[in-house]
Amino acid sequence: MYCNYCGKVIQDDAAVCAYCGIRVGASLARTKLLRPRLGRKIAGVCLGFSEYFDIDVTVVRVVWLVTAIMTCVGFVPYIIAWIVMPEEPLLISAPVSVQQVTNP
Repeated sequence: MYCNYCGKVIQDDAAVCAYCGIRVGASLARTKLLRPRLGRKIAGVCLGFSEYFDIDVTVVRVVWLVTAIMTCVGFVPYIIAWIVMPEEPLLISAPVSVQQVTNP
């Protein structure tokens, strides 16, 4: 597969071009605002917003931190989002049934 922006050859299953960073795959963003269980630093609020709006989590974290430090207002919405945003459901694998083998 080729990147439409820079023209370089990329993997067929790639969602983002490794050379220019432009989204090339048809990956879907989340439809609900959730706090993911994996990859979060404190409570997963910034990661949830970044996945919902389909932007880089580092950008969200830096903007939230700068806003919180400069205005002292960013801490309260973070705590409110921590309380209000539901956590991603826990995926539990189905138990594997073991059949007992008997010798005749």
